[in-house]
Amino acid sequence: MIHVNNFSNGALNPALSYVVSCVGCFLGLRCTTRARACQGAARARWLTLAALSIGTTGIWVMHFIAMLGFTIPGETIRYNVPFTILSMVIAVVVVGIGVFIVGFSRRAGNGPLLLGGTILGLGVASMHYIGMGAVRVQASLTYNSALVAASVIIAVIAGTAALWMALRLDSVWSTFIASLIAGVAVNGMHYTGMAAVQAKAAPGLVVSTADTAGATAFLLPLILGLSAVGFIFSAIIALSPTAAEIVEEGELMKRIGQSQAAQLQAAQMQAARDESRGWRPPPPQPYQASRTEPGPDEPGSLFRPRRASDQR
Repeated sequence: MIHVNNFSNGALNPALSYVVSCVGCFLGLRCTTRARACQGAARARWLTLAALSIGTTGIWVMHFIAMLGFTIPGETIRYNVPFTILSMVIAVVVVGIGVFIVGFSRRAGNGPLLLGGTILGLGVASMHYIGMGAVRVQASLTYNSALVAASVIIAVIAGTAALWMALRLDSVWSTFIASLIAGVAVNGMHYTGMAAVQAKAAPGLVVSTADTAGATAFLLPLILGLSAVGFIFSAIIALSPTAAEIVEEGELMKRIGQSQAAQLQAAQMQAARDESRGWRPPPPQPYQASRTEPGPDEPGSLFRPRRASDQR
């Protein structure tokens, strides 16, 4: 059995992964708050942004920042690029399925919440273990079944709790507290899953390095790029109207529409009363084309000067 170290850089990786996870969850929860104040396509756009924020920054980036602290003494760890990208896509897709189930469900009760939370939790666990499947190392990796089951249960509970918070939290302060709790849950799921990893020496094992890259050359630029996207999301959310402003604008437009409909109805009723009294609107006047050339007594203009024939 080979000792596996998940904290080769000390507390740096767990601290950074926790902060990044909290930021991603906070942005996603603020997006769902705005989504609840919208309808139709606008709601779908906000829910898509929520899935991107939570799936990439809140889950995937957190996972691989933590993985930068994962080492096996005497072994060089490489990552299969297609599997790593697939794990990110899965994270975004399953988070999107969960938030869309809850965001567009017409059913009352906790059924949609439990369904969406279960799908979200299973998807997060799938992302984690597909990401671990991307690891290429000259050793045999096995997993403790009990700890794997515990990590999946934590993921399902965390996913359900995240969707519950997305449905009920409105203020910035409550969302901030919820994001701190969500960060604990996501990191707890990750490190429970990593505690299940067991490495055994395999001298005759041949590991293919095709389509692989080292952590510094591949993961670090990708993490930095997705973190930059997270800052862009922050700017979009900060500059967009809040949920209260969206609701207020919707109510204002509704009142304007009702006022216009009432005015139109009053005009139609007045026209009907006038018609019953025998009054008819005056016939429309025939169209008369406007004169385009200046008359004989007009000096002309810069754009229509008088012609020489007009001056004779």
